[in-house]
Amino acid sequence: MAGALRVGLLGGSFNPAHSGHRAISLAAIKTLGLDEVWWLVSPGNPLKDKATDMAPFAVRFASARAMAGHAPIRVTAIEQRLGTRYTVDTLTKLQRLYSRIDFIWLMGEDNLINFDQWKGWRHIAKSIPIAVIARPGYDHAAQAVPAMGWLRRFFRPVHQAKNWTTWRLPALVLLRFRPDSTSATRLRLADPAWQRRFLRRSNDTDPPSSAP
Repeated sequence: MAGALRVGLLGGSFNPAHSGHRAISLAAIKTLGLDEVWWLVSPGNPLKDKATDMAPFAVRFASARAMAGHAPIRVTAIEQRLGTRYTVDTLTKLQRLYSRIDFIWLMGEDNLINFDQWKGWRHIAKSIPIAVIARPGYDHAAQAVPAMGWLRRFFRPVHQAKNWTTWRLPALVLLRFRPDSTSATRLRLADPAWQRRFLRRSNDTDPPSSAP
């Protein structure tokens, strides 16, 4: 659809949100020609159900809003509002709710390693373009995972990245940006009390205000 809003979707726990999330979002905006990126703060990642250091949703949401700042990044609790836990269900509902928006899924290369464990992962690839963000040290492992046996044939050259709205699905592109070594795990270890900084911040759970 000509003139449609072009939006990148970055899902995650954001436990806490950090400069790496911001850096890849801003780089994706430039490389893919996006109008903005939506950060989908997960109410609970099914693959992290056993995590013992997951901060409350309100704290993670507040950390994401603080990190997004005034960039063209919209932090949303729409998964909580929709009652979805799995990406495949979230995408189905988002695409129905915002049919005039062109969405592309942003995914770190490390997530390819367990992508075949995601509910309906093939359906995800058939329903939305995917931009895979390269991460140092993951290239070899990502190429060897089971999902790549099926996904490999659908990768598009990076010089076509801005044309993603015209791609026939499934379609993926691998993007390489200047790496940011920041890690949520290391941030939690370095500051076990990090949650205190966000406990009193407002927890605005409305969907992005500019969405149709």
